[in-house]
Amino acid sequence: MKPVIFGLSGEELTPDERALFAEVNPVGYTFFRRNIRDREQLRALTDSLRSINGREDVLIFIDQEGGRVMRMQPPTWPDFPPGSAFDALYDISAMTAIEAARVNAEALGLVLNQVGITVNYLPVLDVRVPDPPPAIGDRAMGSDPMRVAALGRAVLDGLQKGGVAGVIKHMPGHGRALVDSHFELPHVHATREELEQDIAPFRALNTATMGMTAHLVYDAWDAERCATMSPTVIHDIIRSEIGFDGLLMSDDLEMKALKGDVPTHAVDCIAAGCDVALNCWGRFDEMVAIVERLPDISNEARRRFDAATAALPSVTFDQQRLDFLLAKRDELLALAEHLADEKATKAATGASWA
Repeated sequence: MKPVIFGLSGEELTPDERALFAEVNPVGYTFFRRNIRDREQLRALTDSLRSINGREDVLIFIDQEGGRVMRMQPPTWPDFPPGSAFDALYDISAMTAIEAARVNAEALGLVLNQVGITVNYLPVLDVRVPDPPPAIGDRAMGSDPMRVAALGRAVLDGLQKGGVAGVIKHMPGHGRALVDSHFELPHVHATREELEQDIAPFRALNTATMGMTAHLVYDAWDAERCATMSPTVIHDIIRSEIGFDGLLMSDDLEMKALKGDVPTHAVDCIAAGCDVALNCWGRFDEMVAIVERLPDISNEARRRFDAATAALPSVTFDQQRLDFLLAKRDELLALAEHLADEKATKAATGASWA
């Protein structure tokens, strides 16, 4: 098995992709909009990926956060709100927000489960800072680390109940980046003491089975290398201070924060301590080059992979349950809007709020 997650070029496997994947047996696959047409096509694609190596436990990933990060779009699939919606609800009622986040995530899980996807790159545990950059922005679930952790736990639990696993991201924290790592390499100048706020949600959820790194340079920890390529950040911060022992994957190695060729990035992130390299774009020549240069999965990474796949939930899709969850989520979010309006009216008229 090769320690890599590959993207696909289109809505069906090409003969070259099928032959390559059969030979190298990658850890898993990841989907983008270019791979998705409708339920029948997507289910056929996930079934075909399982058939290649006869693995029912193959990890099939997607970025289906809600808001502006959704690969499966309405009207074919339900709409889902961004993380900021639950942050706003938390201001009104913490328990209601936690329940809404859990219910929403269970619905998300069922939608993915129906088409054979097993893992969602969620929850986003990045702590929002003032004037957040566009890469995170409304994807964050708050500026208080314990609020983010509480909502993140609800998301993990909901996804699991809906039939998919979650991935905590972006370790050790993307919230302070002043530029978007999709386009530039961010440098974070915060002190070690200040960065305690960023790692707190990850530490609180360190028993998650899977996590993702951030392509950010943290001057206080390693001023020369971004977290994905830094043995110091991976071993001293993610593995030791955060205490995360799950399967650790890189963020997408095609992002412009990283300069140079993707096969070298794949080798470097594995050498730094990532268990798995993430290569999203399905460029065949690039995948071949990665395979030629990457070693087989290490014993430690294989142990973590086995633990992650053993924890994959077994859930049967239920349309009635999905309809109920979506209605309940919408009711909870509407309640928050109503209470916020009522509170604002009372404040404007000088009435007391209890």
